[in-house]
Amino acid sequence: MNAPTIDTRKWMPYPPIGGAATTLYCLPHAGAGASTYLPWRKLLHPDIDVVPLQPPGREMRMRDEPFEHLTPLLDDLLAAMEGAWRAPFVLFGHSLGALIAYELARRLSAGAGPRPARLIVSGRRGPQHPSRLPWIRFASDEMLLDIVRMLGGTPAEVLADEQMRESVLTLTRADLGVDQTYVYRPDPPLDIPITVLSGSADPHVNATELEQWHECGSAGVDIRMVPGGHFFPISHRDAALRHVRDCVVGSP
Repeated sequence: MNAPTIDTRKWMPYPPIGGAATTLYCLPHAGAGASTYLPWRKLLHPDIDVVPLQPPGREMRMRDEPFEHLTPLLDDLLAAMEGAWRAPFVLFGHSLGALIAYELARRLSAGAGPRPARLIVSGRRGPQHPSRLPWIRFASDEMLLDIVRMLGGTPAEVLADEQMRESVLTLTRADLGVDQTYVYRPDPPLDIPITVLSGSADPHVNATELEQWHECGSAGVDIRMVPGGHFFPISHRDAALRHVRDCVVGSP
């Protein structure tokens, strides 16, 4: 692994701990940051080295302009991480992070970097499905705030602070742009195993949409149901991590 550059450290603020056989690079859901996965680092080590990736516009990258489209986000990530990937590794993403991880796996598998051993997507319908509510990012602050509260995943104390609330809304609009401007391209399916994790009570993902992931991989697609709603990795963390550990430790 090359010495980290400034851009690498921005994307990878919590570097590998070391001592694990496999690295798990994690991408956060919309409006969230790398710190979401900090508890995982302690809970999964030493079997797995959890390395959260930090898109701009959040946490210690608050002053960096967030991306509103997926392609430039991936371009920036790949440039920053060139030579920094620690193989063998697995990609994980939840919700919007799952979409980013999927397209990142595609780019890496096509020669943009080392190929991941496995892709784990969580809380996300198949990428073939367009956004159900493409107008949300243009909604008023009040309406968007109500939607953020309804979805959960953002601490109430954050939304109660005016300055932090404004930052959350700005970031959420940008992240929604990444999601809602995405256009699926039916490229050849990924030739790495894909595991799909979904909350059994997630109102945003149905069984038919989950099954669409089978079209995305030629090396096996495993769909697993986990107790909980859309944010089951938070509400039912132990159950979610059992599946993650099983998938990562068993990866070739």
